[in-house]
Amino acid sequence: MTADRAYDIVLFGATGFTGALTAEYLAEHAGAGTRWALAGRNRAKLRAVRDRLEKLNPACADLPLLHADTTDARSIEEIANAARVVVTTVGPYNEHGEPLVAACARAGTDYVDLTGEPTFVDRMYVKYHDDAVRSGARIVHACGFDSIPHDLGAYFTVKQLPEGVPLHVEGFVRARADASGGTLHSAVGIFGDAAGMRRAERERRKVEERPAGRTVRVSRRPTPKARVGDGWTLPLPTIDPQIVIRSAAALDRYGPDFTYGHYVAVKRLTGAAGLVAGAGALFVLSTLPPTRSLLLRLRAPGEGPSEEKRARHWFSVKFVGEGGGRRVVTEVAGGDPGYGETAKMLGESALCLVHDDLPDTAGQVTTAAAMGDALIDRLIKAGITFRVLDAADSD
Repeated sequence: MTADRAYDIVLFGATGFTGALTAEYLAEHAGAGTRWALAGRNRAKLRAVRDRLEKLNPACADLPLLHADTTDARSIEEIANAARVVVTTVGPYNEHGEPLVAACARAGTDYVDLTGEPTFVDRMYVKYHDDAVRSGARIVHACGFDSIPHDLGAYFTVKQLPEGVPLHVEGFVRARADASGGTLHSAVGIFGDAAGMRRAERERRKVEERPAGRTVRVSRRPTPKARVGDGWTLPLPTIDPQIVIRSAAALDRYGPDFTYGHYVAVKRLTGAAGLVAGAGALFVLSTLPPTRSLLLRLRAPGEGPSEEKRARHWFSVKFVGEGGGRRVVTEVAGGDPGYGETAKMLGESALCLVHDDLPDTAGQVTTAAAMGDALIDRLIKAGITFRVLDAADSD
């Protein structure tokens, strides 16, 4: 129903830090057959982005610039009705994201974002999942480092294991990275509203269907069953395990009984202690209005690490999967997780929704359920590795 739209992709938020990187990625990789446009509220800043893109790809000289402002409902509806896929990097999503989700769900327009905010994802499910199912829209949250490496990595691991048996998968995250202003503001919002996050989760559980005859769960073990290399591990309570479990609920390939554990891995005890202390301090400071304001002043939205710093960043997520007498170790790895690779993941997610032959899905769906193998193939071609490190019969 969207084939006759004016644009295949509209990128909303290209004047922000990650949005600009995503625009650059699309300029270099969208291809001549992809009709795309930039959207935002400041036309002068959009023109400046387009001028930079023209240096990367002269064809971008005529890239359309569209007005869109989250405080202007009509402008948001116009871009939703003009596009097959809308990509948004405008966060924090809990503050700015809802109008676009609502418009896309009603218009039958596919939607992708970078959110790592559980409250936002749960609220959008409760309010707009049914609308999107009716219209045929695919609402795909968390299409960056939150949560593609973890969601597709767990999916890739499951596919190496026997079918129709209970499966246990654990993910171990290592990374060297820095945070942008947008990421900092989103994190402060998450930590500062823990009660709202629990409330949104409860409301979602009331209306979300459970997989019939199957069980999926997040592991509550403080320490993992498996061990991958030397060092220390800590539970990592991000949005990622929730996304993995929703993929498992949607896809029978995860077996009749699926458990996923999510951990951060560090080499030294001092590193583990620093993570705990840092997370605790951020939580406390985010809940107190005076210190919350100070945190938000540390880095403004639109600011981020330099290209030189990003070139030194990397990530690796190793997975250990067991079931049916088999044990596999896999890895998803790449460069700068928060920005360079996130822009790549976001851009390829949009291109995948536009161009690839995909499963028939609608509503709020995960990357594994909506795009699965097709997106993995795209990411591998784009330089992110998915590989099996070891596979053997388990004891």
